Order: sequence, then structure tokens, then C-alpha cells
Amino acid sequence: MSTLDYTVTGMTCQHCVASVTEEVTEVPGVRDVDVDLAAGTLRVTGEDVDDDRVRAAVAEAGYAATPA
Repeated sequence: MSTLDYTVTGMTCQHCVASVTEEVTEVPGVRDVDVDLAAGTLRVTGEDVDDDRVRAAVAEAGYAATPA
């Protein structure tokens, strides 16, 4: 099990959090997604999670993620 941390820009409300959570949850290997709106962070826990896929999922939700 590994943990990946990101800074997410552009999130402003709980709908943003829900959108990011929904998209990232669909990435293969992801077990848990924790989005902190106030801090602008995303923590992804799982097995063999591909960093590029996580960032692409965040982009699909309409935001930008950079490794924290």
C-alpha cells in the first residue's frame, strides 16, 4: 500500500471535492481518496497507483494536481 499526496488548484466548494473524489476513485488500484478543500490537498492511498492517471483524473474533473 502506498500513499500519494498532491496539491490541487482550482477547487472552491464541496461540489469540487465530490468531482475530484469521483474521478480519482475510478483510477485502478485506488483504495482511498481524501480531499481537503481548505488545504487544497489530495491524498490517494492504494496499490500500484499510477501518478499520471491520478493527475489525469483530477484534470478530467476540471482541476490541476501537482505532487506535494
